[in-house]
Amino acid sequence: MSGELYYWWLFLCLVTAVNIAAWCFSAVMLAKRRSSWPEDIYKTRQTLLWLSAAYVLGCGFRSVFPMIEVPRMCLHDIWVTRVAVTRTIATIAEVCFAAQWALLLREAGMATGSRLTNLVSRLIVPIVVLAELFCWYAVLSGNYLPHAIENSHWTLAALLAVSAFIALWPLVGVAERRFLGVVIAGGLGYVAFMVGFDVPMYLARWQADLAAGTEARSLLDGLDASLQRCIVQNNWDAWRQDAVWLTLYFTFAVWTSIWLVHAPTMKRAEK
Repeated sequence: MSGELYYWWLFLCLVTAVNIAAWCFSAVMLAKRRSSWPEDIYKTRQTLLWLSAAYVLGCGFRSVFPMIEVPRMCLHDIWVTRVAVTRTIATIAEVCFAAQWALLLREAGMATGSRLTNLVSRLIVPIVVLAELFCWYAVLSGNYLPHAIENSHWTLAALLAVSAFIALWPLVGVAERRFLGVVIAGGLGYVAFMVGFDVPMYLARWQADLAAGTEARSLLDGLDASLQRCIVQNNWDAWRQDAVWLTLYFTFAVWTSIWLVHAPTMKRAEK
């Protein structure tokens, strides 16, 4: 393993340990806040906490055993590093992350009466589930175009969530607006990254495969390949581009998941 790749992997492992510790601290803090929140709000936050646990652990697994799934490229060739295993873990974790946002938006929509927020809370999970189906198709077929479509769905989900939070802005007080400001800025930053880097990356790979005459696999062949051993790649240059989104994914996205558990409750501002 090259030096740059080794240090990147060590960083991901360290981040995983920090993330698990942060989740445990979050759980302790949530228990201490039980008396200060209404019972229904506290139950929602408990659900958010356990959904976050699935996301933290899923991302932790993928940090310790990183993989690029279409070429079946990995760092460690052991029995759990199969594309079928890592993609299943990723699917569960990502749907749980989407469910966190949906529950938080539903809570806010019900508290403020925002119709747009309520509508978006119902759309987030179906959009992400559809994204996951495109991801599976990309992985099994070896075609990067469905990956671009998958990430376009994630971008759409983020845009809808940002719109829902913007709709809440005039309805809530100053304290709640501080939270909304951070979430809106973060959401717009995520959209900019997806539009400027992530989706174009997969489109470029798809076009390169077309130019090279690379044909997509059948889904049955892809399923068989997903159960085979991964291909160990120790060259940093092979990981460099994907390391950008993987690093952001296993840091900021996980920290957001943990943070959402303690998001302020949305209340209508008194006129």
